[in-house]
Amino acid sequence: MPIQKKFTPVLVAAAVSSVSLLAGCGGSPSAQTAPAAGDGKQAAASGPVTLSFLHWRGEDVKSLNGLIEKFQQENPNIKVEMQTMPSDQYQSGAQAKLTDGTSGDVFASSPGAQFEALAKAGLFTDLSGESFLANFNESLIGPGKKDGKQLAVPYQLVYNDPIYNVKLFEKYGLTPPKDWDGFLALCAKLKEAGVIPIAFAGADIGPGQFMNTMVMNNLPSDDAFVQVGEGKAKLTDEWWVKTLSQFKELNDKGYFQPNALGTKDPAAGALFIQEKAAMLASGSYQLAQNQKQNPNLEQKLLAPITTAADKAKYEGVHTSTFLLAVNSKSKHPAEAKKFLEFLSRKETAGTYANETGQNVTVKDVQYTSKELLAAGEWSAKKTIFQPRFTITNGEIQKAVTGSIQAVLGGKSAEDAAKEAQAIVDQQIKK
Repeated sequence: MPIQKKFTPVLVAAAVSSVSLLAGCGGSPSAQTAPAAGDGKQAAASGPVTLSFLHWRGEDVKSLNGLIEKFQQENPNIKVEMQTMPSDQYQSGAQAKLTDGTSGDVFASSPGAQFEALAKAGLFTDLSGESFLANFNESLIGPGKKDGKQLAVPYQLVYNDPIYNVKLFEKYGLTPPKDWDGFLALCAKLKEAGVIPIAFAGADIGPGQFMNTMVMNNLPSDDAFVQVGEGKAKLTDEWWVKTLSQFKELNDKGYFQPNALGTKDPAAGALFIQEKAAMLASGSYQLAQNQKQNPNLEQKLLAPITTAADKAKYEGVHTSTFLLAVNSKSKHPAEAKKFLEFLSRKETAGTYANETGQNVTVKDVQYTSKELLAAGEWSAKKTIFQPRFTITNGEIQKAVTGSIQAVLGGKSAEDAAKEAQAIVDQQIKK
């Protein structure tokens, strides 16, 4: 069943990449979004304009520079200056830059907690009614909506499923398993062969990425994390304790690399790229980067099924992310929207996708690389929107991912869940 048939109203937020979200939220809770362009209150400036484009994907700069040059040729009175920040700094520091209006006429946001914080601060211009929205797959841009308004448009479509080395799997006669026992048996065979089963970045992005496929079939309902934030469900309930126990089982059996808890993303990625590990617990957003560093890699995606095969509801996880928006503090909203319209054209989006290795939410884009085609195969699978991004409170999200790190550090699943739930209870009381 295609992705577009599987969205539910509770999934208000969305492989790449893959990072911690903004914990706090500044600005006035009563701040409102700026009016949409259709109300006639915004007009293009009469003279030259410089736009600031703020985002976290430094690896996309080369491609975006080429696209910006083309945009500027079409619009000689508009100059676009691009600024990028490391993803972790972006999550914690972008809001301050956006609030004073000096940066980010056009900016990117992660779904979930960061999107909610920026919306609460009134930093999004309402894009509802803009003609360029028709260029996007409507079913994929829901994470940019709030209270019936389209505040941002997700540009990237990511599959947050682990990557596997096809040639290594073939060498040892392995295929993606259909149940938890099969996944454990696969990992055992790889370990016996002297191959690290799973490269896991336990020190940074790993918990927040791998948790999605680990929990997807354990969830009692798709909105279970929403219910946790509302006090209607708890992290001490069976479904999360089970997920933590399965993380612990993988770690205790040595199916992650040694010191997984102390391993950061580049080091985990290197193990996979060097073919020392058969799987990388990240997502489709790393396919192109891996291929660039090791052209001999043949990669596909798989997701661990944590239940019996007949109990599995989902095959994997998808996320609409890299939410592009116009800053409500911008002095040049008309020009900023013109830049968004340019990025939303299928030709522009196609160039961006094929040069950066990122699938996009724009309709009718033609993919040319085998990595994009491999990820695109998942559009026909039954996938759930990334569960982590349904957690809209940054502190609760940190408690959830922190409980994974706690079991890797030796705590029991039950104790780690209790500690995480204590933080949830504190947040709910606020």
